[in-house]
Amino acid sequence: MTFDDIHQASLRLIGKVSRTPLLESTRLNQWLGQRILFKTECLQTTGAFKLRGATNFIASLQEQGNIPRHIVANSSGNHAQAVAYAASQAGIPVTIFSTKNISEVKAAATEDYGAELRLYATRPEADEAVKQAAKQEGVVWIPPFNHPLIVAGQGTATLEAIQDADHVDAVFAPCGGGGLLSGSLLATRHLAPHAKVIGAEPLLVNDAARSLQSGVIESLSGPVSTLADGAATPSVGDVTFPILQQLDDFYEVNEQQIAYWTQWLQHLLKLHVEPTSAMSMAAVAAWAVNSPKGQTAVVILSGGNISKATMTKVWDTDYLLQPPIIE
Repeated sequence: MTFDDIHQASLRLIGKVSRTPLLESTRLNQWLGQRILFKTECLQTTGAFKLRGATNFIASLQEQGNIPRHIVANSSGNHAQAVAYAASQAGIPVTIFSTKNISEVKAAATEDYGAELRLYATRPEADEAVKQAAKQEGVVWIPPFNHPLIVAGQGTATLEAIQDADHVDAVFAPCGGGGLLSGSLLATRHLAPHAKVIGAEPLLVNDAARSLQSGVIESLSGPVSTLADGAATPSVGDVTFPILQQLDDFYEVNEQQIAYWTQWLQHLLKLHVEPTSAMSMAAVAAWAVNSPKGQTAVVILSGGNISKATMTKVWDTDYLLQPPIIE
């Protein structure tokens, strides 16, 4: 893959995907001693960056005149909504394969966009079911992250952010399967080659970190519960992993830090931010302390679809009683 894939994706998305704004918090900038710009994909049409990859995939099929009879996808939530919405816009029926522990709000939105939702006990079962469904004639499978068209679409978020920011010293994004983070790296290396690209994932779901350490793709041994459910993928993919290996740094974030920064970002930015989005702030704080002051970082706020149950867990302890401790 090259930056041209992302550039072509950006052209396909014109008029189909929102160009989300960059926001910042003066108080947070003062605390960190850096300028932190947030690419607010939580304000995207379906509430997450995933719409970019799904729309790029379908638009590419349309360009080729290869319009499928039916679309299938596997997802824990945000990709499901994105595919359901993008397919509905293209007038193509869609079935989503997911797990029974899918966020209720994401499941409801997926069905509201017109998709049929099939639920399975585990992620591997859902993944196997979608593979079988994709073997039917006229059916196209849109994977959640491990495809060049998906990576290219997700990379347009960083492309826009760097263009709008003018100057960037570091880019931060969460890592599940690696589609967003891979696209962020490809875009940054071309548009701001001096800038660092840094990823983060939940400590409880650290397959990507273990993969980067071992040099081979590692998988989770079973389902794991984390506040950052958008990053709870079994493993990265053979498309995303070679790109992730070019990262400048990578952080594993514990559940307390995820809740901590979810509260603070919601408070400072006045936005409905998913824990998966806020997770990157643990990496930003570490970078800020160990970098010269006055630099500019972009943080991709990946989504804002959060259920009542998860919100309750996030706010189980109130972390807003004193300003963030940066160390």
